[in-house]
Amino acid sequence: MFEYELATLRRADLLREAEAYRLAQAAKKAHRVPVRSQEPEGTVREGRSRFTRAA
Repeated sequence: MFEYELATLRRADLLREAEAYRLAQAAKKAHRVPVRSQEPEGTVREGRSRFTRAA
């Protein structure tokens, strides 16, 4: 009976750890999205250099 209780507690701990890991990964993924949305701005800067006047 004691081994069963230990196994049940271990399983509950593993489930909590897995949920925390999934939550952390989702937070990282959500945090990265705004950075990617700014990437197209770099191509605009390249286009501006073609239309500048030479000194």
